[in-house]
Amino acid sequence: MNINRLIMDTLRPLGVPVAAANYNSTAETYIVFVEYNQASRMNADDEELITKHFFQVDVFSSGNYLQLVKDVKRLMKQAGFGRMFESETYDIDMKKFRKILRFNYENTIGEINIE
Repeated sequence: MNINRLIMDTLRPLGVPVAAANYNSTAETYIVFVEYNQASRMNADDEELITKHFFQVDVFSSGNYLQLVKDVKRLMKQAGFGRMFESETYDIDMKKFRKILRFNYENTIGEINIE
């Protein structure tokens, strides 16, 4: 299983563009995500058995995006992601609100890849 595909498929029902790392378009509202860290979660006999992945999901919008943010959190939780952090900013240059959400996801080695 591909973890980036898992996130894309999880957020697709929201009906807004979703992109990994970078979004180059003119949509008023969109979502960008990036993996910012990986760490060994469990080891045995000098082998990593479980990896913990850390993702940041940014929701950008020119208008009210509160329901969209609630839906992102709900869908990510249903897909097995744990929410760790949440913050909000306003990007003056882009003239967009930005909700920053950080999630983690644990997987058994061989179960998932990033590509």
